[in-house]
Amino acid sequence: MPKGYMISAHRSPADLEKAKAYRVLAVPALKAMGGNFLASGGRVVARENGVSERIILIEFESFDAAVAAYESDDYQKALALLDGGADRDIRLFEGLE
Repeated sequence: MPKGYMISAHRSPADLEKAKAYRVLAVPALKAMGGNFLASGGRVVARENGVSERIILIEFESFDAAVAAYESDDYQKALALLDGGADRDIRLFEGLE
C-alpha cells in the first residue's frame, strides 16, 4: 500500500506567536496519528512558481491516514490557534507503490 504525505509550503513568514502556539498542539497531534516528520524548515531553493519559504513534509502509513490526521479533532484545534497566522499551501497526497 502506498504511503500518504502531507506537505506544507509557506508562501510568506508566519506570525511567530501564532505559529508557536500552533506547533505546541500540531506536532503531537500529527505524530499521534502516525505522522513521521521527514523535513521541517531547512534550506530551500525555489524554482518555477515556487517561493523560498519554510517547507514541512510528513509521511503517514497511507493516504487515508494522512487525510484522517489533517481532519482529526486535535489537529483542527491546532489550526484554530494558527488563526490566519500563516499563508500556506497544504497538500495531502498519495505516494508511489
